[in-house]
Amino acid sequence: MLRSPYLVRQERAGYKYALARVFVVVVVLLCASRHAARSEELATQAKADACVRSAFHVIVDVGHTVGVPGAASARGATEYSFNLPLADAIKQALVDAGFDKTVRLITATAPWGGLVERANRANSAHADLFISIHHDTVPDHLIETWQYQGQENHYSDRFTGYSLFVSNDNADRAGSLAFGRLLGKELQKSGLHYTPHYTLPLMGRYRHALLDAEAGVYRYDQLVVLRNTTMPAVLLEAGSIVNRQEELELAKPERRLLVAKAVVAAVEDFCAARAQPVAVRPVKRPNAANAAASVRAKPASSAH
Repeated sequence: MLRSPYLVRQERAGYKYALARVFVVVVVLLCASRHAARSEELATQAKADACVRSAFHVIVDVGHTVGVPGAASARGATEYSFNLPLADAIKQALVDAGFDKTVRLITATAPWGGLVERANRANSAHADLFISIHHDTVPDHLIETWQYQGQENHYSDRFTGYSLFVSNDNADRAGSLAFGRLLGKELQKSGLHYTPHYTLPLMGRYRHALLDAEAGVYRYDQLVVLRNTTMPAVLLEAGSIVNRQEELELAKPERRLLVAKAVVAAVEDFCAARAQPVAVRPVKRPNAANAAASVRAKPASSAH
């Protein structure tokens, strides 16, 4: 059937109108995308400007020592052999990001003296942040036995994931918890998850209160390196080396780099937050009569 010229013109006009609408939508989406990217760029720049990275001093503590190497993995490797390369990766990533004063802390002194030494060295250096690097195990009653390369080894495949610990006895417990939360969230952005097993009754004396159920931050007041440090301090259990599958992942350079990048992002945010001025509330001063009455009402206080 032949269509009238009028209908043909109408269809063409409608088609052009539809194309114009699509074009407008595409332009709007592109502008919004560019605006979002620009906003993110400005936010990143503002964060970088607020944080003086070259002056922010981070201590990366390598958990345990060569002589007292900590837990044994499912395949018989020492915890220290996992802690050291991860601490190296974190330290290098921080330096590459501009945190030039980052120090990797190692001591040959065995516990308990070595733990006190670590805290004292960090305090003497007037560090801004202390991060202790460890890898996890489980209590002895959860351990099973298997044969690996002709040797009897011990494992537990029940739990996987990182965990973070802070101490309420730390001189800056609010700062410790704040950094722990930032680090937990960055680890999760990287696709990692925390292990909830420290909340379970089967952990016995190793059971701990979960301070942040989103980020995976636990309370552990008795840890010397967290309790005795005068700066915010967090202990990172990067994963379970007694879990046979997770042990293999934790040994990979890619996994170490993933964790290191998460630490850098958390340190950047923490440093920027610390650089922001804190609003001081004005102090309401009492009038002279009230002040005099207050002094008369209180006994003399000791100067000590």
